[in-house]
Amino acid sequence: MSKPTLSPSAAPLAGIKVLDFTRLVPGPVCTLHLADLGADVVKIEDTGAGDHAPPALRAILNRNKRGLRLDLKQPEGVEALLALARRADVLVEGFRPGVMERLGVGYDAVARVNPRIVYCSLTGYGQTGPYRDRPGHDLNYCADAGVAHQLGSDAGTPALSNLPIADLMGGALTAAMGILAALFDAARSGRGRHVDIAMADGALAHAVMPFATLSTRGAVCPPGGDTLTGGLACYAVYRTADARFVALGALERKFWNALCDLLGRPDLKPLHRTGDASVEQRLRAELGAIFASRPLAHWESLDGAAAACLTPVRTLDEAVADPHYAARRMVHESVHPAYGRVVQPACPVKLSGFEFSLRRPAPLPGQHSAEVLAEAGIDPETIERWLGKRVVSSS
Repeated sequence: MSKPTLSPSAAPLAGIKVLDFTRLVPGPVCTLHLADLGADVVKIEDTGAGDHAPPALRAILNRNKRGLRLDLKQPEGVEALLALARRADVLVEGFRPGVMERLGVGYDAVARVNPRIVYCSLTGYGQTGPYRDRPGHDLNYCADAGVAHQLGSDAGTPALSNLPIADLMGGALTAAMGILAALFDAARSGRGRHVDIAMADGALAHAVMPFATLSTRGAVCPPGGDTLTGGLACYAVYRTADARFVALGALERKFWNALCDLLGRPDLKPLHRTGDASVEQRLRAELGAIFASRPLAHWESLDGAAAACLTPVRTLDEAVADPHYAARRMVHESVHPAYGRVVQPACPVKLSGFEFSLRRPAPLPGQHSAEVLAEAGIDPETIERWLGKRVVSSS
């Protein structure tokens, strides 16, 4: 279990208020990082279906946030949002381009009541361009951006990933970066910005290795042909005798030499990164036979395996039980009052004077509606009237 924070003011984003209109994964992960770092994030859902994320995912993505349900299709709902926006620092939305404008709460409308607000729009393809209105998911964005083509270790069907690259790296982290940059500037200038984040853009921008190949060769390599996708025997995954796998990352000669010593095969040292595809193929076959001769536990137990960049391919439950991540306080287990047992990663950002804690479990939809509206200056009678008209609703 994580230790409590040193003090509320120790959190680097303490005092920052965030209105979060996002759903499912990309936007909620972005605002999760902000919440874990101390921001007061209010998850705003509509009064109908709300966020379709399943309970276990809701519990992980919405910890340290508060919950409000708001109907922006009613004039009073727009009034309520603008009241909240006057006191907010950040608004994050993940609707199709133009939806927030049609509801009367686009960037221009919100900036009129709060010129210093940072307004982030997170979509698949961005606010401009011929694809702006296309629907999609992580796989589509990776495919369109040329990233899916580079996934996998052979020239067959591109691999699918249970860590959605465009959603998380292209969307969540890129959005957090843009928001923090705009917040820093707003603190100096008093003026906010509209942050336009496209998940496809974010995936494309991080494809630095394929871009380097494109620059030098004029075309990318097929899957399995580049440095990190299987073109080198010294950087690959090998099956063990018990149908597990080891990961070899001996890109540098010192690690390769250490591996050859570990295996008792000094004769292989001259074959490191020869540039000859046929040599790499033969070397891969020979290494494959060696690793397939013993179970994973054997390779994991060898002194010197780490020095050769030879590591086990662990399952997530094995990683969760690893003492290293316990020492880093990277796994947090708790019991949510509605969703039950939750095993989740802690905040990966380690800062002096601050330690991650679970300040509050993920809210139920609308759990803090009245509380949040009262803080925005809405009088109790108006809140009661809005609750009666379902302009807002509580859990």
